[in-house]
Amino acid sequence: MSPLTLKLIQVGFLVLLWVMVLSVAAVMRSDLFARRRPRQSRQATPARAPAPPAGGPAATPATAATAAGSAAAAAPPKPSRPPKPRRGAARELVVTSGTRQGTRIELGAAPVTIGRAAENTLVLDDDYVSGRHARLYPHEGAWVVEDLGSTNGTYLDRTKLTTPMVLPVSTPVRIGKTVLELRK
Repeated sequence: MSPLTLKLIQVGFLVLLWVMVLSVAAVMRSDLFARRRPRQSRQATPARAPAPPAGGPAATPATAATAAGSAAAAAPPKPSRPPKPRRGAARELVVTSGTRQGTRIELGAAPVTIGRAAENTLVLDDDYVSGRHARLYPHEGAWVVEDLGSTNGTYLDRTKLTTPMVLPVSTPVRIGKTVLELRK
């Protein structure tokens, strides 16, 4: 091989090495310094403007806001009660093994977030857990578990989650070195 070819191969490997080092540093940075997302309230939803009459002029944003405001003022919102849990539905999340073993979280209508960051519902001090690792949320009477793009993954029984999945009662969920289960 010519000396020029060898030099090009050396430079190519050096560039590839730096790309790999920088990508590892970016992943570690995003894992260690999780972005803080503002929490959104799910209690109140804004009123929608009524549809314009057929053949009439379309509502402008100003008239839509006025109509929405008058609709909200006309009918005061009813106090909402938390939905009653279905018979046989999970009522709590239990940590069955790991550093937080024995921890119980009562389940309601709000989602449960799990991770190392302080803003999570369940904070796990584990090197294999991301800042915002996973989320459990109620959907149509069942609880769904979702991995939030964690580095090491979330496992339902022994299957790595790639999409949100319904979490059956007493099925283990592994996040790092911690195992969780839904209980009745």
